[in-house]
Amino acid sequence: MGGGILLKIGPFSVRVATDLPVFARQFISSYADFPLLDAGDFFDFDVAVVRAEGVFGSSRRRVCFLTDGRRSSSELPVEQVSPTFEWGLNWCIASQAHQYLIIHAAVVEKDGVTVLLPAPPGSGKSTLCAGLVSRGWRLLSDEMALYDSDQNMVFGMARPVSLKGQSVEIIKQFAPCARLGDAVNTVAKGRVALMSAPSESVFRVDEGGLPAWIIFPQYVPGAVAELSRFSPAQTLVTLAEQSFNFDLHGVDGFEALCGIVAGARCARFSYSSLDEAISVFDDLAGSFVEYP
Repeated sequence: MGGGILLKIGPFSVRVATDLPVFARQFISSYADFPLLDAGDFFDFDVAVVRAEGVFGSSRRRVCFLTDGRRSSSELPVEQVSPTFEWGLNWCIASQAHQYLIIHAAVVEKDGVTVLLPAPPGSGKSTLCAGLVSRGWRLLSDEMALYDSDQNMVFGMARPVSLKGQSVEIIKQFAPCARLGDAVNTVAKGRVALMSAPSESVFRVDEGGLPAWIIFPQYVPGAVAELSRFSPAQTLVTLAEQSFNFDLHGVDGFEALCGIVAGARCARFSYSSLDEAISVFDDLAGSFVEYP
């Protein structure tokens, strides 16, 4: 599909096209701070979110994600255009960007202290990430940590944080100035809303970091915010499980994860209050923290 705009999103150049005015408005709102590239520049991914009618004979109320002009997703309701783009771009990166070791994790940074937050869906990772970012932590990533072995650094893309279920209202109340898109109901993820990254996070997206901490968060109702030790061996195994392309990197991938783990302190983290959680994380950035 021709036309569209070319953006630099983290280390990637992405050409984005659409025939949906509603998606164009939402995309411009979410990605307003990302740099535009010249139309003739090289791009890594050529993607589009389009109405399904006329392409696959479906209702005009449904949309699909295209990459290189070919459908790469199921048809979804038009209300889900923005999540459709985010999920589709995730698929492009996870399936093609193998110059990186890609870990399913949030990444945040403050005062030079980078924290990797790997966790499965439903753990409260994105809620914690959004809370930290709204209180002065820099967003590198909500979903994908990109490890570059040549630079020995983890990078992100500062793309919107995907909030699901009760997290939407929690962040609205906790951070009323956060830029949240409209919440939509999805079959796969329930209620979803996207929180745009702060402008500073976007402007500093090329600044990576090697994690000083690897923390596995878990929201536990009523729990006091608390770090507990997690062994390097357990951390290594869990990171491998949370990697999108660990198997493709073979020995190099194993050695990369060993290096990341060896340079970091490893912990589990349980929390129920975002205020308490942020206090703990601010201590990580400001001083040496002891934990059991």
